[in-house]
Amino acid sequence: MSRGRGKISIVGAGPGDPELITVKALRRLEQADVVLYDRLVSDKLLGHCPAGTLKIYCGKAPGRHALTQSEIDRLIVDYAKVGHRVVRLKGGDPFVFGRGGEEALAASRAGIEFEIVPGVTSASGASASASIPLTHRGTAASFAVVTGSRCGEAEEPVRWDLLAQGVDTLAIYMGVSRLEEISSELIRHGRDADMPAALIENATTEAERVITGTLGSISRLAVTMKVGNPAMLLIGDTVGMREMLRPSEWENRHIV
Repeated sequence: MSRGRGKISIVGAGPGDPELITVKALRRLEQADVVLYDRLVSDKLLGHCPAGTLKIYCGKAPGRHALTQSEIDRLIVDYAKVGHRVVRLKGGDPFVFGRGGEEALAASRAGIEFEIVPGVTSASGASASASIPLTHRGTAASFAVVTGSRCGEAEEPVRWDLLAQGVDTLAIYMGVSRLEEISSELIRHGRDADMPAALIENATTEAERVITGTLGSISRLAVTMKVGNPAMLLIGDTVGMREMLRPSEWENRHIV
């Protein structure tokens, strides 16, 4: 392990497929002394670490956290203080529902050098993998990434009233357990119950599963199909383009 000047790299691992990690992120793993990694990070990525790298699991599943956020913040700072090159490896992008901002603040307050290495966020990874554009000329000129739940009772609720009318495509993270409530709120505030919707489970991985329906039916379909976490919810007219854009459809066409 290194005993030079410590540094923290807060790294996005991408949406699940290990091939979707960036070149820069891979280089940080190849140089790491300590890696603190999340639940959705592929084991194949950890194989790029040097033989002596210390690997610490920090996974967070609904209701089950291996470490609290304050413990993670303390560990990355403590290891960097003694000269280690620390990689905090996070699914998706560190600054999109990844709490990377909190870890960066912890490093800054401790006077530790740090960097942010962006990753492919789950919204764009899931939509592309499922052949559903987030935007499309003439169909959707805007999209929003939204959390389906809030951490802490003091937080303000998501403004579904504004999102129902103000954005073409909605990409909703962490919404599986609240699908019925989300659908009802959007419909109540003017979103069409017949608008196409999709759930993308384990996006970009070999276990990916895509369930399509409408805003009014998607919560029932999720129960019937036993959809679990992680799953991305997409709502918007572009979901209806999936059947035209799926590779199987393209492969069956005759090119003239």
